Formats: sequence, C-alpha cells, structure tokens
Amino acid sequence: MPDLTNITRNTGRRPGVVREYVAMAMRAAYIERLGPAEDIRLGKLAVPEPGPTDVLVDVEASAVNPVDTFVRSGRWRTPIDFPFVIGRDLAGTVAAVGSAALGFRPGDRVWSNSLGHGGRQGSAAEQAVVPADRLYHLPDSVDFPEAAAVVHPAGTAYLALFTHGRLRTGEVALVIGAAGNVGSALVVLAREAGAHVIAVASGRDEEYCRSLGAADFVDRRDPDLVRRIRERSPDGVDVHLDAAGHNDFEQAVGLLAHRGRIVLLAGADSRPVLPAGELYMNDRSIVGFVISRATTAELAEASVTINRLLANGRLRPRALETAPLDAAAKAHIRMERGELSARRLVLVPNAAGTQGHLIS
Repeated sequence: MPDLTNITRNTGRRPGVVREYVAMAMRAAYIERLGPAEDIRLGKLAVPEPGPTDVLVDVEASAVNPVDTFVRSGRWRTPIDFPFVIGRDLAGTVAAVGSAALGFRPGDRVWSNSLGHGGRQGSAAEQAVVPADRLYHLPDSVDFPEAAAVVHPAGTAYLALFTHGRLRTGEVALVIGAAGNVGSALVVLAREAGAHVIAVASGRDEEYCRSLGAADFVDRRDPDLVRRIRERSPDGVDVHLDAAGHNDFEQAVGLLAHRGRIVLLAGADSRPVLPAGELYMNDRSIVGFVISRATTAELAEASVTINRLLANGRLRPRALETAPLDAAAKAHIRMERGELSARRLVLVPNAAGTQGHLIS
C-alpha cells in the first residue's frame, strides 16, 4: 500500500480526461494475516491507484459470500498481499479509468464479482480497483445493493448450467437446494433457457420455487424423494445440480438420463461413493468447478445474461440485509455460523459506521 501522504499522482487516463489527484485515505475492512473473523479490522488505507487496464470504482455495495470466509481464514489458498481488503462482489460508480481500460468513463454504474482473490484486493472498501475485463455495466433500473447481492450466485449458476452443464432448451434440470441463493439463481436461469426445472427444497419453499419458474417441486424431506423425482422425469435428468452440497452420487447417478451430467458446485468436504459402472455404461459424466477459476471470457459471457435478468427484474435476492462497513467481522461470524441461509448481507461503505484507525 502506498504512503498516506499528500502525493500528487496521475491516474494515467486517456488524453482529454486525465486528472491528477491527491492520494487520499479510504475506509476499508481488511486483514493483516489469515485467521478468524475477529481479525477483520476497519481502518483507513490509501485509495488504490488504477493501472492502465484498471478502473477505480466508488463502491456503493459489497456482498458477503461464503467464499469470502474461506479466503480470509486460509481455507481457500490464493495469492494475497497484506493488508488485504476482504470481499469479492461490488456495485458502484466509476471514479477513474486507466489509459487502456476501454469502455468505461467516470460516472458509469458498474458491478464485478471476481475481486478478493488471485492477487486482487477485495471490495469491502469505499473504493476499489477492478481490472476492466472483470467489470460490467449495471442497468440503470437496478439498485446497487440488490445487484451486489445476486451477481455472485448468478455467475455461479450460469457457469454451472451452461459453461459446465451444457444445458439445452427442452432438457430437464434438477436443482437441489433450490430455495437458496445459488439454487434460486439456478432455477431462474434454467427456466429462462427453456429447461424443465425440478426444484427440491423444504416444503415451505414450494410457492417461492414455483414463482421462480420451477415446473415441478419435490419436498426434500419426502421419504420417497427419488421416486417422486423419477415420476417427474421418466427419461431421466439431463443436468443434476446440488446447490446444497450433499453430493449423494449413488442417488444422483441413478437419476440421470443417457448422457446426463452432474455438476458439482458446492460441498468441498463431501466424500461421496461413486457408482462408476452405472456412470460410464450410460455415457454419464461428472464435472466440478469453482467460479474463482473461471476465465474472464466465461465471466463476461455470464454477465450478459445476468444483466438481462437484472434489468427485467427476474434476478432479485429473496431476502436482503444491508449493514455498514464496520459490521464486516460480525457478518463473517454470522456467515460461518449458518445464520445467513437464503439471506444476502451487503455491506454499504457510505452508511454510518465506526471510523477505524490509520495505517500506512
């Protein structure tokens, strides 16, 4: 991090829009080492300076995700420079643009869902630098906190369904955990693509899942769960997605159609039994992925669909809670305790909060 002195710097923006600015301090939620949520500090860091292919964003909203806790704790190993600003997703407005960062200008409404890993600083700050190829325009009609709340689950859902699941119009998609954050995005995106969606969730969530576009619903507690699913997909399931992360392969493989696909997107600690014979004898397949390793081209492709569904109101968080930046540590604690199930918590940097200390 640069010195917090009054150094005049040039942002390197294109001719005609170049400006010089004084390196200022910004409030940020950060860590100085990997560890528990209690180690998250609220303090002042220097405003980051965008490079030629970067964009400086005034952050209006930064979502809290399970993966944020994995990075902070060290469970998910990724290059980190300390002090490390936590957070992955943001929505906000462009403040400054690097000389080679085409397609953006100050004042543009934008979002990103791939900060806070791979050597990139995070989003839980008043300002953040985003590589231009990881930043997308936000439709004018969409609220910043709502956008920040859905872009990570929706990006995960898109990659699961289309990049890795190769879902096609008319196919059957089985979504387990359909009422959760990623699960609900899976239902919406699969239905929008013309798939027949079978949702599995708690019985109390049936109305919600059907409102998202699920054609069929099965209560996850039904003792005849497998039979109920087979009744609704007599030819088998084309794409099987377990957003709850239970990953019961003995059950899942038997539900697949010929050339059906299981896409793993949750449950890092699961150790299921694999019925290999039934898998390969029917041309069935299993693929796993994490959004953290998605290419910029894959993320950009997903952003097109995400923006379309944001603009038409199809992508919205079921329950949204906002909190000031100084609630970051508490937010991580609640996430790790499982207190935010199906609820999205978004940090709002410009909300009233406790001021932190100054570091250099």
